[in-house]
Amino acid sequence: MSKVVVGMSGGVDSSVAAHLLKQQGHEVIGVTMQIWQDEDICSLEENGGCCGQSAVNDARRVASSLEIPYYVMNFKKEFRENVIDYFTEEYLSGRTPNPCIACNRYVKWEALLNRSMAIGADYIATGHYARVEQLENGRYALRRSSTLAKDQTYALYNLTQEQLKRTLMPVGAYSKDEIRSIAAEIGLLVADKPDSQDICFVPDGDYASFIKENTDQQIRPGNFVSPEGKVLGQHKGIIHYTVGQRKGLGLALGYPAFVLEIRPESNEIVVGTYEESLTNVVRAEHVNFMSVETLTEPKRVFAKIRYNHKGAWCTVEKDGKDSIVCCFEEPQRAVTPGQALVLYDGDYVLGGGTIR
Repeated sequence: MSKVVVGMSGGVDSSVAAHLLKQQGHEVIGVTMQIWQDEDICSLEENGGCCGQSAVNDARRVASSLEIPYYVMNFKKEFRENVIDYFTEEYLSGRTPNPCIACNRYVKWEALLNRSMAIGADYIATGHYARVEQLENGRYALRRSSTLAKDQTYALYNLTQEQLKRTLMPVGAYSKDEIRSIAAEIGLLVADKPDSQDICFVPDGDYASFIKENTDQQIRPGNFVSPEGKVLGQHKGIIHYTVGQRKGLGLALGYPAFVLEIRPESNEIVVGTYEESLTNVVRAEHVNFMSVETLTEPKRVFAKIRYNHKGAWCTVEKDGKDSIVCCFEEPQRAVTPGQALVLYDGDYVLGGGTIR
């Protein structure tokens, strides 16, 4: 019998994951990761988040009803360093971060896995909609969820082989409706709890205010400029914008304007037309290969350039030791530095990297 530590967020997915693993005969231990920095805000947070006091309360009640041990583990330091500091620094550098990907890689997996192994666990498990499989080549890879509408493999592309080897994801074989139905059948109080939507540490969605509170850097206004360098107006600070943005620019140019580039060194934001926001070529760095050890030749794959991107076909090849370049068959809009480029070979994650 394997000992499994389940990361419990207080939501229906991780709750049912714990139930399914217990049904399979595992020794299950429920753990909620305490990651929020401010206890007052934590206690005020009521709905949807994965790190507030309500999450702890719900997870504890679920663990009690499932009759499994339950603990709260403190990961504030790891979350501060790997998620909040990264989030702030990326925006100040003119990039658009994906904090959930960083949290998955360095907190929900690296930190939780290390802590779990230290207490004798064989695996960790989560309520993500994805599947872990070992391929014929011996490597571990993520397979898309059986319900593509809920698939979460995009946000998990940078998990390591050792992490995947020690991970169970029982929810990936079910649809969301099936998971809620299971929760209702066994009487879980979270059966109808709504999914969390926003970044958990910025529940009001005001990223700029959060960044200002978490940096000593002065956020200065600067110029909107055309690709040719013509000044078109003034922006209120680069942290307020992201590549591809159209709304909220406050520019009257006679045509819809899109953010094309953010230049922190000159404090300029380049704007242009819709056509100018399109590109066929996407480069990425800090690459993590998953279903293969590396690429030895160009390969046609299906790729996503952001979480809610429907995906598109491209040819990928290595562009250096730790970078790749993708040539898309159709032009893509709003290719955003800092976001993830994730590659799929059929149902499996081939790998991915950070768009540069």
